[in-house]
Amino acid sequence: MIDPLPGSAPHPPPLAEALAHAVAGRGPGFVPRTRHRQGNRPRYTNRLALESSPYLLQHAHNPVDWRPWGDEAFADARQSGRPVFLSVGYSTCHWCHVMEEESFEDPEIAAFLNHHFVPVKVDREERPDVDAVYMTAVQALSGGGGWPMSVWLNADREPFFGGTYFPPRDGDRGAPVGFLSALRQIDALWRTDPLRISKAAGALAGAVRIALGGAAGQAEGIPGPTAVDAAVRGYVQRFDDDHGGLAGAPKFPSSLPVRLLLRHHRRTGDAASLHMATLSLTRMAAGGIHDQLAGGFHRYSTDSRWLVPHFEKMLYDNALLAVAYAEAYQVTGRPDFARVVRSTLDWMLREMALPEGGLCSATDADSEGEEGRFFVWSAREVEERLGEEAARFAAFHGVTAEGNFEGHNVLHVPRPDEAEWQALAPAREKLRLLREGRPHPLRDDKVLAAWNGLALSALAFGGRVLGEPRHVEAARRGAAFLLSTLRPGGRLRRSWNAGRLGPAAFLEDHAFLCRGLLDLHEATLEPRWLSEALALAGEQERLFADPAGGWFSTPADGEALIARQKPTHDGAEPCGASVAVHSALRLAALTGDDRWRQVADGALRAHGASLAEHPMALAEMLLAVELRHAHPRELVLVWPGGDPPEALLGPLRTTFLPDAVLTGASEGAPLAELARLAPIAEGKVAAGGKPTAYVCRQGACGLPATDAAGLLRQLDEP
Repeated sequence: MIDPLPGSAPHPPPLAEALAHAVAGRGPGFVPRTRHRQGNRPRYTNRLALESSPYLLQHAHNPVDWRPWGDEAFADARQSGRPVFLSVGYSTCHWCHVMEEESFEDPEIAAFLNHHFVPVKVDREERPDVDAVYMTAVQALSGGGGWPMSVWLNADREPFFGGTYFPPRDGDRGAPVGFLSALRQIDALWRTDPLRISKAAGALAGAVRIALGGAAGQAEGIPGPTAVDAAVRGYVQRFDDDHGGLAGAPKFPSSLPVRLLLRHHRRTGDAASLHMATLSLTRMAAGGIHDQLAGGFHRYSTDSRWLVPHFEKMLYDNALLAVAYAEAYQVTGRPDFARVVRSTLDWMLREMALPEGGLCSATDADSEGEEGRFFVWSAREVEERLGEEAARFAAFHGVTAEGNFEGHNVLHVPRPDEAEWQALAPAREKLRLLREGRPHPLRDDKVLAAWNGLALSALAFGGRVLGEPRHVEAARRGAAFLLSTLRPGGRLRRSWNAGRLGPAAFLEDHAFLCRGLLDLHEATLEPRWLSEALALAGEQERLFADPAGGWFSTPADGEALIARQKPTHDGAEPCGASVAVHSALRLAALTGDDRWRQVADGALRAHGASLAEHPMALAEMLLAVELRHAHPRELVLVWPGGDPPEALLGPLRTTFLPDAVLTGASEGAPLAELARLAPIAEGKVAAGGKPTAYVCRQGACGLPATDAAGLLRQLDEP
């Protein structure tokens, strides 16, 4: 039997039966995530037990009567006359866990919440549309935001009050008003002054609609390199000359657009751009934000030195960083940058890959009830494991008796030395294997289409640059999984977890996956991936395109929220529009179809005012601005048969070519198939029966090159 939730009527028999069946289906070894249990039997179970999101399942045994987002919850709010309490978070969010333990596991708070409100839980990673709408409301109210996000709504889904984390009671953590008092005050206001609530909801909903309505205005022309130059000047002013990245703390890897700086350096020769990019990458790789033992990067550092991280690891961060390091390796030839690419991709495949082919979303910061416990070391642990090697290891990786994080050590590299790094590789592996025996942080096993699209780019591009077939093969497996499993009936879905599909995909899912497929085509020269990219881009136009230019974040046939968002800025991830416009330019160059150039130009004009006024807010879109004004080169390889020609591909791996697209096929049926998709390949031949490269621009090609020297000469031409 499942106990009734405090402050709530018992569940109707069909629901109670379904919940009991869901709990029983977890298996005999299932330990519910709650302090309210008898042995392994949870005392409470709510509707979230029927969901697939790992974050929602974390809350399935709170005494709170949680509902998933949907019409049923708002119908109940309307019928009962209660407001909705909306809580938004994600599975690896530290402060989400704190608020759960302090408030949502508290029977007194749960009873009040259940009796006076309709509680709704949302996983922001599955429903970025819901998150965007109500985060905009919270930011309008308080000037800031974050997770967990706490918002109060009426039955029309209009917000009237909100915030982020609330401690449970007055005085806790130094807060004058705790969560229980806030609930009581909002309930009293709801009952005694409905007109005030109504006015607040109407005004806030109106502000959200304006904020999410799109860019500042159309530009008459296509934004040019001056927008890039202005952004770079802004980064120069805010750059941390000692540690890289932007000055101050906390420090996020995404705050400085390394790939844009590399392009700016290539176009202008500006030494400052290259310095900002390489110093930032060097300091990040040496810092505690970089997992020195297993590879991969934590989400951000809490200090200005990249030293002490917030220990969760996100798939999207690592995918984006792998591409940035790979491009920096092409520009500089530095072996340490190549090493970071390899170890980051290896971390993805070792710790995040599922047997089906997809990649998990994130790992938690906490284990054994402590943040960072899995990752930190005492000096004694290092000495006991490494013996005579310990002193050398400690000197290189900054291990001290007093530690640098709550009496323990976050491994880092105070004085980088690539030879010493390589010499200590066996010692690091000993510690990594020892660490594997510790209880691991929670892993969020859901597969997100958008983040897996970014991972496809990282594996395909990184594998191509490094000449690592296993990484490219992993990208193939991932793409095949996404296109088969997450696209039932031809319509892409946002997420997949243990065989269950999530909601319909959003713009970022289509855009990121399309880019990943283009990168996979360039890594394999297999026509299938170009064909799939074209199909996905076409579907994107049908579902998300705004006739005024650019795209909406949600599909035309999606749920009607109080506002339909148009992307206006890049965040920790690039926005869908930034990636979509860049891919449209690549498709235009590959196919010669001017429709894709028009799509890109329309989007750039739609965001033109924003790019002129706040170029740093759309740094990823500035990659498209650079590409648009470079008049992309088309590289076509043709060979007599067999595998693609390494003699020509080798130089391309280590050459930074952000203004080029690459395609090719062997003569015969493969080349004919490619030419149907990419007419630039039509009529190309393997000159003299040798593998041949053609370097073209806007359809005009140079002389066929049959050796690396001839190819590189043409690539060096302006």
